[in-house]
Amino acid sequence: MSSVVLRQLVKSFGSNLAVDHIDLDIGEGELFSLLGSSGCGKTTTLRLINRLIEPTGGRIVVSGREVREWDAIQLRRAIGYVVQAGGLFPHMTVERNIALVCEVEGWPQQRRRRRAHELLELVGLDPKEHAQRYPRELSGGQRQRVGVARSLALDPDTVLLDEPFGALDPMTRSELHHEFLRLKQRVKTTMVIVSHDIDEAFKLGDRIALMRAGRVV
Repeated sequence: MSSVVLRQLVKSFGSNLAVDHIDLDIGEGELFSLLGSSGCGKTTTLRLINRLIEPTGGRIVVSGREVREWDAIQLRRAIGYVVQAGGLFPHMTVERNIALVCEVEGWPQQRRRRRAHELLELVGLDPKEHAQRYPRELSGGQRQRVGVARSLALDPDTVLLDEPFGALDPMTRSELHHEFLRLKQRVKTTMVIVSHDIDEAFKLGDRIALMRAGRVV
């Protein structure tokens, strides 16, 4: 069963065709790498999947349901999203950053705290040491781990990762690759990771699609 299906997906910005009639089937529980150079349309494709932007044409199906049938806000809560710099709120503690979407959903405080601590442990961070820190007190690798933890807060069926390791030094990146593969063995979530690094894409992905000039080649 496919978790994410793209059919003849198109996105244009004026005369610029950023995504050009893409067809993809991403399996349930799969870790799928979308590889391509800067400007090829891979990040735009991720943003289309969770409706941060709307397509010009084509269909997107997530977990058996057309995304246009979802309320856009509910869809974004149901799909985890990780960006390159972690995307953490600097004025919030690590614990609150992770549990923020749970707070929006109305979870009581103790349940939110438990969930944040569970996820910190899952990504290899000690809750006692890290939960009350602020993003500025973390290393780049730690911020990315927190970003991944936050994306899993509501146990989504799908997580989208946009160059999550791109801003890290080579040693930290290699370490997080191993941690990420370990994490993937423990969760059944479908993951789509965008990368410009061919070694990273092959190391992490169960399957790989190469994008060039808006098309899958």
